[in-house]
Amino acid sequence: MIDIELQVIGASLRAIAEEMGAVLIRSAFSANIKERRDCSTALFDEHGRMITQAEHIPVHLGAMPEAVAAVMAYEPASGEPWILNDPYTGGTHLPDLTIVTRTDLGYAVTRAHHADVGGSEPGSLPPGSRTLDEEGVIIPPTHLDAAALESLVSRMRNPDERLGDLRAQLVHAAQERLLVDQDLANPGRELIR
Repeated sequence: MIDIELQVIGASLRAIAEEMGAVLIRSAFSANIKERRDCSTALFDEHGRMITQAEHIPVHLGAMPEAVAAVMAYEPASGEPWILNDPYTGGTHLPDLTIVTRTDLGYAVTRAHHADVGGSEPGSLPPGSRTLDEEGVIIPPTHLDAAALESLVSRMRNPDERLGDLRAQLVHAAQERLLVDQDLANPGRELIR
């Protein structure tokens, strides 16, 4: 019976990651996320091990475990979202903003390519840049409360669009919590841990 239960739980977790991505895409403001679908979602256990990922942008997923590990070092409380894009703490390039949220199951993660993160040129990929600072705002693991959110978008072009996309990313944790509660009974949660 355990093999059947594991298959059912695995399918449920994959569906949760896919639905997180679908909600992000539907909720986003920018063409990068809404139309190009340049985003990824994944679920991690409480030890920071990836347990499932949605089939989005594979290159995003390779650095996600490092991003989760960087956030885990701060021991976030359940429900706390953290943001980062620093390539030295699990980011890819600066326009890919990662939000890691501690959940009851472990961690829900989204990574999305934002149209601009305040670089020296629009798009935050200036060909003549010599330093990382010239590409945009460098975000080490940062608790994403209202003040941090406002501070970040104020340093980027088109702040209303950035705010909309970041809010779309923030929906992922609520979606994960809802779907986990709906799909996995307590025995299922224990098998994952």
